[in-house]
Amino acid sequence: MATEQPGRKRPITYWIGEGGGWLLRHVVSGLAATGITPNMFTFLGLAVNSWAAVLFALGRFRQAAAVLFLAGFLDMADGQVARRVGRVTAFGAFLDSTLDRYSDLALYLGLVVYYTLIGRSFYMALAAVAMASSFMVSYSRARAESIIPLCKVGFMERPERLVLLIIGGAFNRMAQVLWVIATISTITVIHRVVYTWQELRAGRALPDINAT
Repeated sequence: MATEQPGRKRPITYWIGEGGGWLLRHVVSGLAATGITPNMFTFLGLAVNSWAAVLFALGRFRQAAAVLFLAGFLDMADGQVARRVGRVTAFGAFLDSTLDRYSDLALYLGLVVYYTLIGRSFYMALAAVAMASSFMVSYSRARAESIIPLCKVGFMERPERLVLLIIGGAFNRMAQVLWVIATISTITVIHRVVYTWQELRAGRALPDINAT
């Protein structure tokens, strides 16, 4: 087994990860000490995402990116707080997943409104396609995992989509980002459909499931 050589410098990505983990642990400790429940943080995340959506609709993309960064941090924090205070529940996970879908819809609707107001019908349609394909990424996994054990194939999950929206807003490259989201999300859905079909053909369905 290879061992790390003394004095060998660690890559910058290591220190970024360590710094981010240190910050998240301390913030989570502070949030847990406030007594606010994890479900309240989940609702707060929805509110912050809705704020970002309004900024998108107003064309304030850089401000929206900053608010969306905060929303992403809250999305990570609620689960961490739940584990820290020992309040991880099935309903909490369900609520978090459900409100995440509303957050996603709000963000894309904000972009649809913006492109509608400035008269860019093509990009309005592109934002709508990105919204629909993003929703289908989540739905296809949820539906697949009701008939097969696991369906994590594909790339464009919610964290990746949020990072792209932040980049698009921060660098004013939202049109390019929407193309990427719409395209790769659609590919991910197709991949999950094919994967589920292969799993069912291989006899790896969940027991007592009558697939329709």
